[in-house]
Amino acid sequence: MWVIFGLIAIIATCINLYMYGTGKDYKLAMAMGLSFTALTIVADYSMVSDWVEVKDWAALLDVVPTMETALWVLTIISILLNITPILLELKNKKN
Repeated sequence: MWVIFGLIAIIATCINLYMYGTGKDYKLAMAMGLSFTALTIVADYSMVSDWVEVKDWAALLDVVPTMETALWVLTIISILLNITPILLELKNKKN
């Protein structure tokens, strides 16, 4: 499930940036991008919780250390990309 949410988050972020670039209202796409990023993290956490319940320590040891770094990096990138239009609008208003 986390893969599906992650792909939707990427698509929504691309739509957000495209809509901003074409001058259309991008706020719904931005909200969707950030929301699906959050859902991706929650789905991933749920998967890890399932592994803990069945005591699948091998899966936890193999996946979690790398997954932690990837989730941090991808979440930060998602936030930055999704708020870029707002930051650009603020910059343009100051000029």
